Amino acid sequence: MQSTRYLSGTLFLAGSVAMATGLSSGMDPSMKPGADFYAYANGGWMKSVEIPADRSSYGVWQVLAEQNDERVAALIRETAASAPADGSDAKKVADYYAGYMDESGIEARGLTVLRPTFDRIAAIADRSLLARFLGSTLRADVDVLNSTNLYTDRLFGLWVAQDLDDPARYAPFVLQGGLGMPDRDYYLTDSPQMAEHRKQYQAHIAAVLGLCGEEDVQRKASAIFALETRIAQDHATRTQSEDVKRGDNHWTREQFAALAPGLDWREYFKAARLDAQTQFVVWQPGAVRGIAALAASEPLDTWKAYLRFHAVDHSAEHLPKAFVEENFAFYGKALEGTPQIRDRWKRAVLHTNFALGEAVGKIYVQRYFPPEAKARIEELVRQLTSAFALRIDTLTWMSPATRVKAKAKLATLKVAVGYPDHWRDYSDLRISAADAFGNFGRAEEFEYRRNLRKLGAAVDRSEWVMTPQVINAVNLPVMNALNFPAGVLQPPFFDPQRPDAMNYGAVGAVIGHEISHSFDDQGALFDATGRLQNWWTDADFSLFQAAATRLANQYDSYRPFPDLAVNGKQTLSENIADVGGLAAAYTAYRQSRNGKAAQVVGGLTGDQQFFLSFAQAWREKFREPYLRQLLITDGHAPSRYRAWTVRNNDAWYAAFGVKQADAMYLKPLDRVQIW
Repeated sequence: MQSTRYLSGTLFLAGSVAMATGLSSGMDPSMKPGADFYAYANGGWMKSVEIPADRSSYGVWQVLAEQNDERVAALIRETAASAPADGSDAKKVADYYAGYMDESGIEARGLTVLRPTFDRIAAIADRSLLARFLGSTLRADVDVLNSTNLYTDRLFGLWVAQDLDDPARYAPFVLQGGLGMPDRDYYLTDSPQMAEHRKQYQAHIAAVLGLCGEEDVQRKASAIFALETRIAQDHATRTQSEDVKRGDNHWTREQFAALAPGLDWREYFKAARLDAQTQFVVWQPGAVRGIAALAASEPLDTWKAYLRFHAVDHSAEHLPKAFVEENFAFYGKALEGTPQIRDRWKRAVLHTNFALGEAVGKIYVQRYFPPEAKARIEELVRQLTSAFALRIDTLTWMSPATRVKAKAKLATLKVAVGYPDHWRDYSDLRISAADAFGNFGRAEEFEYRRNLRKLGAAVDRSEWVMTPQVINAVNLPVMNALNFPAGVLQPPFFDPQRPDAMNYGAVGAVIGHEISHSFDDQGALFDATGRLQNWWTDADFSLFQAAATRLANQYDSYRPFPDLAVNGKQTLSENIADVGGLAAAYTAYRQSRNGKAAQVVGGLTGDQQFFLSFAQAWREKFREPYLRQLLITDGHAPSRYRAWTVRNNDAWYAAFGVKQADAMYLKPLDRVQIW
């Protein structure tokens, strides 16, 4: 896991945080708004700001993330200095951070920390023992925003969530995995860039094996890569994986042997502690079948080499420096184009947040998110929800029957602001300041056990899937719930000292975006209870799908590189949320004015402030390899095109005098306004 994209299904950010001080900073007034609104709003910033050497991209979100890293690191150091009680969450946070920072101790332990794992792999003498080992490595390491395996090097990922067909119970979702590179396209696409990445990856595998003292590393690397290529051939595409109906496949435990023969599922589920579970949701059945068949057909020696390599690669950040550097050389430099690894203290913050996120978050909000900030944002959420309801009431294409169901879903939306109502209990997670590697493994095991305990328990719609300090926000369509972490609720997104128009254009659009996710191409498939159920009339849903198709086609036309375009279908959910969120935010802004004109600031009208604040929230520069990776793997369009959402809003044309001759002009009938 090298990097994380943001904002909700999604995220945002700005560079020198110009939005906090004035909209004119970073603009390019020589550019006409209708020619390229992103360049008009951000062109000066784009020309003057360089991506830091330790970043694959840089913008508003990353600036805030850097600020929060500094805050969290300072809080952790303060916590450690206060001599917290043994066994307390504060002590665990301090010790996890200290363990990661103990480079000399990590060097001294070397690879001895992996010896038990290597011994277990060496003992795999038959297919049943292979299945047993594979099952023992299953973890709840899933990207809940994108329904994909977060650590794809594990053959499968587990996601425990509300069942799509029975929202009163949790179900275990099984997701595809098994790859060391970000996506199947890296193995299968015929392009010069991907061919080079394949060569680099095989060299990386060989280098890792060499650092472990393995012999015949080139042959083993070739065999491992060939196995992963076969796995990739069975993987569903990113677009297919986003199709909720395609993923809603309920298999009983007994059916796995017949539907996906090859893997000893009895041993697998027993080792995974899922042998008492009667039913699963198999999100990518083709991949499960293909991987299971490979478990039977591929030589055991190949599997054992594969498992040794991934055991090391997966935990490289917690191993001696040579492994850290090799891991970064491939995943950071080669795949993302990042010249320099981040400072160790920054990576320590990242991993401490991963292991003890809510324990860190509890400390964070006590310092940086006062009750009055929470109250102010909750009021903004109420305004945006009211604006979205008003827009539903005035939709010309929706029938009264569907309108009633849509309003009912909006009314039951559970919105959580800042931090969860109940903090996570870390009492059974053991952390030692002298065991970075063990802390990492125990944190993964803790999260896995926590998810297993949900099975059979009542569904908790108040559960958070993000930490309070993260710069992000999320909609959970199955839960019909939203999380707005404290981390994102600060300048430049929200600043009580700025004119309201700017806050509505920035944080208002974030809130509207998340609300809109309940009604995007995926969210619209779930009713008010979170059940996968059609609540539309046939005619209304046809109109909705037709509008969504037009929006997908619009984004298909955006081409960051001559050989690579935005995938409108892959990014459709986020694009619908951007369009709907911006529209709802604008409606809420206009309602807040009660017909009064907004104050002109720096020669900019209220509407101009609103749209510029939205566009400046998407300031971001990318290194080319990383942008190419995102176009293949990410559900979001690149930042420039998210700012271009304004093309679909009638008020933007009036605010900036955009005419038919302008490049960004869309005819009124071509503007997609679903919500």
